Amino acid sequence: MIRNIKFLFTIIFGLIIFFVLLKGLEKPNNYFPNNTLKKIDKNLKLQVLYENKEIFLKKIIEKEKISLINVWASWCLPCREEHSYLVSLKENNLNIIGINYKDKEVNAKKFLKKLGNPYSAVLVDLDGTKSIEIGAIGVPETYLVNSETAEIIKKFIGPLDSLKTKEIIKILKYE
Repeated sequence: MIRNIKFLFTIIFGLIIFFVLLKGLEKPNNYFPNNTLKKIDKNLKLQVLYENKEIFLKKIIEKEKISLINVWASWCLPCREEHSYLVSLKENNLNIIGINYKDKEVNAKKFLKKLGNPYSAVLVDLDGTKSIEIGAIGVPETYLVNSETAEIIKKFIGPLDSLKTKEIIKILKYE
């Protein structure tokens, strides 16, 4: 009798766990900071890598009609892969802003010294919160932004490559 009760209890307990887990599968697993983010917050204040001061993002992006914001880190291998594409985009007189994500200052400076600095300005995000406010979910991520309205024209998740670079150049020609 006790054996049957234990068996019945095990079956009921297993069914409860099964249905709880099944219910959890119905929930979407989108972990994006904001799926509908259409604008960059120009009032974000970040530290400048090569200077001991903070600056508002709007002061940097308002220099040109279109700006490219690139979230990167020296410890990120895909960031190293995309770096040559950023250097080539710099040759198109594009305002490129780098946001160094969760990195050590000395490592970021070594990275840029070794591979070249394609950025008009390099900003520092030590704890990653500013990048999340922009909408980044990882590194590298790149945003093509209308500087006047702060609207995101195009967001590139992952490293830039030749196709993405051609797309950026094409957008620049038509803007």
